Amino acid sequence: MSISMYQASIPVFLHMLGNLIAILEKGAAHAEAKNFDASILVSSRLAPDMFALARQVQIATDMVKGGAARLAGLEPPKYDDHETTIAELIARVQKVIDYLNTFTAEQIDGSEQRAIVLALRTRTLNFDGQTYLQHFVIPNMYFHITTTYNILRHNGVELGKQDFIGAV
Repeated sequence: MSISMYQASIPVFLHMLGNLIAILEKGAAHAEAKNFDASILVSSRLAPDMFALARQVQIATDMVKGGAARLAGLEPPKYDDHETTIAELIARVQKVIDYLNTFTAEQIDGSEQRAIVLALRTRTLNFDGQTYLQHFVIPNMYFHITTTYNILRHNGVELGKQDFIGAV
């Protein structure tokens, strides 16, 4: 039995964004328990040349909302990147979850060969839908959620593998 483009995208995105919210909530709880300003976590990074936690969450959410929209042949919504608190980041993730829940299998299925063109700052990328999903959107989503997890873990938040994977 084959897996559809919808099954390979929207449920995966929703699952990981739910886990991302749980990870961020643990970060907020850690800051509260240790009596420090959680905005320290929001601006933390693993290395000087890497994006801070806030940007990691913004990119992860942009990746999946853009991925779903493009696979459905729609223009992705644009969100301002103004979040400075964990609560604002959680609200952003929830907004994307709500957006993803508007998609139906009929909108996404059959998009394997859809031409996807991404104009980046320095170059333009051309994909078919399946390559876009499997080799661009999903790896980027996992990278930025993993980096968010790692930033929090590096800052002492008690997270484990199960927090990242979530309930299966």
